[in-house]
Amino acid sequence: MAQDDAVVGCTGVLLIGTRGAAGPGEVLVRIRGGSEAFLAWSTEPLPVGATVLVIDSRGSRQVDVMEWADPLDALTGGAGNAG
Repeated sequence: MAQDDAVVGCTGVLLIGTRGAAGPGEVLVRIRGGSEAFLAWSTEPLPVGATVLVIDSRGSRQVDVMEWADPLDALTGGAGNAG
């Protein structure tokens, strides 16, 4: 199956934690006007609820992710809210 380049660069939240080389987890990504779930692979284990950045698509609804902290949160001193 072809890669899904639209998902690369998106952020998401892990629904099922990853296990590093031992296996994937599952990530929910906001994309295409909705939310979609993908199998998520990472080099290091990541916990449920972690915010991640999609860094590559493996095709077949599988992506590579890394833990992500929004750099703008550091400027505002917390979870950047618009209100």
